[in-house]
This record gives sequence, C-alpha cells and structure tokens, in this order.
Amino acid sequence: MDVKNKVVVITGSAQGLGRAMAVEFARKGTKIALIDLNQDKLNESKALCEKAGSMAITYRGDISQESEVEALFNNIVKDFGQIDGLVNNAGILRDGLLVKVKDGKVEKRLSLKDWQDLINVNLTGVFLCTREASSKIALQGTGGVIVNISSVSRAGNMGQTNYSAAKAGVASMTVVWAKELARYGIRVGAVAPGFIRTEMTAGMRPEMLEKMEASIPLKRLGTPEEIAESVLYIFENDYFTGRVIECDGGIRL
Repeated sequence: MDVKNKVVVITGSAQGLGRAMAVEFARKGTKIALIDLNQDKLNESKALCEKAGSMAITYRGDISQESEVEALFNNIVKDFGQIDGLVNNAGILRDGLLVKVKDGKVEKRLSLKDWQDLINVNLTGVFLCTREASSKIALQGTGGVIVNISSVSRAGNMGQTNYSAAKAGVASMTVVWAKELARYGIRVGAVAPGFIRTEMTAGMRPEMLEKMEASIPLKRLGTPEEIAESVLYIFENDYFTGRVIECDGGIRL
C-alpha cells in the first residue's frame, strides 16, 4: 500500500509507541485518526503529526466498550470519508504473580479485576476495533491493512499471566483474520516488540533497567521509532499477511 493520502486509525496514540507510529505515518503523508483516553496528550500527538506534514483528528474513547468503538469508527468515516488501515496499539499493564506464598500463607494472588481489566483492553479491544475497521473497509471495496501490536511476552513471561495471554491471543487472531479477510483485499499482520524505551521503562529503577538491557543481545532497549518502522513495513509490503514481526533486539533467539 502506498500510504500517502490514506486514512489510518491508530489506537493508544497519545504517547509512546502509538505516537511514534502516528508521526512516522504523517511523514509519509498519511491522514491519521488518533484514538486514546487522554485528550491533552492526544492534542500533543495531533500537533506533532501536523508538524510532520499531515492532518490528524483526535478521538477520545474507550476501546473496550462496544458502543464506544462503533461510534468512534462511524465518526472517523464521517470525518475522513473512508478508512484504509488500522493499528491496534492500545494496551495496559496489570502485572502480578499468579500466586505468592510466604511463611506458609498465600500472601497475594492475581486478582480477577486485574485479569479482566487487561483482557478487556488488550484483547477484546483489538477484536472490537478490528471488527469495525474491517467492516468499513470491506464495504468500501478498496482493500486495506490491519496491524496488531503483540509482544515477545506472548511466549510467556513471569509475572504477566494476563498480558502474555492477551498478546498470544492477538498473535493468533492475526493469523485467523489474515485468512478470513483476504477475500476483501485486507491484509493483517502483527509486530511483537521486545523491551522498548518508553515512558514506562523510563520510570524503572536504574539497576532494573541495566539488568534488562544486559539480557538483550544488542545490549540496548529498542526505540518507538524502530517499532513504527516495522509497522510501516507491513503496510507498504503488499505480500505480507498473517505473520508476526519480532522486533526485539534478539531477546527471543
């Protein structure tokens, strides 16, 4: 796909990876629909997209709520006239061990709320947004691209039962949707980032950050821009579908 003048929806685009993706696409002349819950940071992303040379419109909404997602995508089509692509980037963390036992007592367990809150956003939100986007694109008859953000944690990461399960689900849905949606000219791919330098990692203790970097063969964290480049690759390569790109500095060798 030539992304110039195309309309791409990016969820979780108020900061971090989503913002980097939005700016990368804007540099290519893509029109961006920015979705997130933080309106102030959405406005910052919009300004950066415009500075990069393209137009962007912000949409505040909760992607875990069916009615909100339906309204969001209806409004995007109303504003832009079409949808050509979607990046399912929005996600949250609710880390915790399944069970923690100390001195013969169960001290803590991963709560049902922390499980459900994460699944609602990281898995159900991806399903809802993809269902709406693919419905619009299929009716347009113009074809399109959907990229899901998974994670190397999909293989299983200690302390991330909920996150690992959701990201494994995202990778599986990518394959299913690539098979189902090809008949409508819609390609579906995914990117699985490793440890990336974002607001979240910036708040880590220095000793933890050093330990994390030491575990990566390239001995550094990735950048949001490097993930954005991987997403753009999927959009621009018309023979890519149903696969997951691992951009992780070699941590999953």
